[in-house]
Amino acid sequence: MPELKLNILLVDDQILFAESLRTFLNNYAEDMNVTGIAPNGKEAVAMAGKYRPDIILMDIRMPEMDGVEAVRIIRNRYPEIKIIMLSTYNEDELVRSALLAGASGYLLKDISPTELIASIRALNSGVVQISPEIARRLVQERYGAEQGKAPHTQALPEGEEQPFEWLKDLTNREREIFTLITMGYDNDQIAKKLNLAVQTVRNQVSTIYFKLGVKNRFEIIRLANQPNSSP
Repeated sequence: MPELKLNILLVDDQILFAESLRTFLNNYAEDMNVTGIAPNGKEAVAMAGKYRPDIILMDIRMPEMDGVEAVRIIRNRYPEIKIIMLSTYNEDELVRSALLAGASGYLLKDISPTELIASIRALNSGVVQISPEIARRLVQERYGAEQGKAPHTQALPEGEEQPFEWLKDLTNREREIFTLITMGYDNDQIAKKLNLAVQTVRNQVSTIYFKLGVKNRFEIIRLANQPNSSP
């Protein structure tokens, strides 16, 4: 019995780009099938209801309805659908708006086709997908990392005022893991980065979930980009 394919909906007002992407995914990703192309957010909402895709690749600035509003409506109506923003725009406010609306990732269009395929597969397995440069900038801004230093190497001093009141509930190690999660790292990658056993990381992640009152990585990403408030 053939393996079920991931159904993908493309949403982009640049039709040539979308058609080229459909051709590539259909020809080179044996586990994916592009079910349609929507030229704007309004049609994306309609096609999401018609086709019920597994994953949507959504542009952010489009006529009729932008990508952020389309994400908000689709996620409200069909919460099982996962959405990756695929855009040329990397402004922090757009990224935050998309994540808070319900997007499960934000990638830039300069990503290579093979990396995009890997990102779609990773998202389907539950790993948040955010372009590294965007994630790094958001984390540096939110946690006051010094310019030029990797955010996950920064441990917030115990006496320093926290950008989020609830962050004080995490230990320094948990903050490091929290930051790596916001950057899209999975447990194996975190273990390698911090030289820890994978089971140790799993235990720490479970503790972080409990302390912050979240259920998964998607909620952590959104929490990290919310205004300063309790979760």
